[in-house]
Amino acid sequence: MKKTVVITGSTRGIGLGMAKEFLSRGHNVVVTGTSDQSVEKGLKNIGENENVIGVPCLVENTDSIEAVWNKAVEKFNTVDVWINNAGAATSRNGLEELSYEEIKRTVDTNLTGTILATRIVSSKMLEQGSGQIYMFEGFGSNGQLQKGISVYGSTKRALRYFTSAAANEFKDTPIIIGSISPGIVTTDLLLRSSKSSEKDWEKAKKVLNVLADRPEVVTPWLVEQVLKNNKNGAKIAWLNTIKVLGRLIFGRMFCKKQVIDDWEREQAENHS
Repeated sequence: MKKTVVITGSTRGIGLGMAKEFLSRGHNVVVTGTSDQSVEKGLKNIGENENVIGVPCLVENTDSIEAVWNKAVEKFNTVDVWINNAGAATSRNGLEELSYEEIKRTVDTNLTGTILATRIVSSKMLEQGSGQIYMFEGFGSNGQLQKGISVYGSTKRALRYFTSAAANEFKDTPIIIGSISPGIVTTDLLLRSSKSSEKDWEKAKKVLNVLADRPEVVTPWLVEQVLKNNKNGAKIAWLNTIKVLGRLIFGRMFCKKQVIDDWEREQAENHS
């Protein structure tokens, strides 16, 4: 059955990758970004396709969320899946050095925006009689600690609770709530949040080269799981504990992955 999928923050990175994957399977997609320019760029990357539209959206703004829903319904009649993917991260500076603006932007986008979108979208999905809403997990969701990620990690930790709470609230309704954990994916957000200094970055790359994946590797599996899911409270996780251990133990011995190195080289070529 053809579905209509809204993905916030889908003009680049894993959101864009998922948008392309849903489209390749014949579904309708609504791409959103923070500006007309970013949406236009995302649509250009996707190419000509009658099953996609782009709508600017600031997820911390309720009118903006309403506009995305209305545009989607106007074009495709319904919204079957809403994926809260929009994300932001602070720099890797110490907490005492972070500006109010970057703290607020990260909390507003990752946490407040997701909660607001879920409130608005769940109400409309109840009216239409069905729907699925997914939250994106990230570093910190499981309580893991690392210097320089205090604010970002806190938003993701809070989102895990919110996802469970929302699933509990809607357990006797036709709405499905779930989470998506993509693992470590080569995106601009990963680069901005990880590259605090050249020394730290070179050290981090040794692990990232083993554990990270390109969006085109991860997104087909994620999209397949979303389309198959009919369980409220589902946790769709690409990089599970067994996979991490396997890569750390065997990857370093037998498979010299250079995911980050290759990706950095491509980024440099694209900007040259």
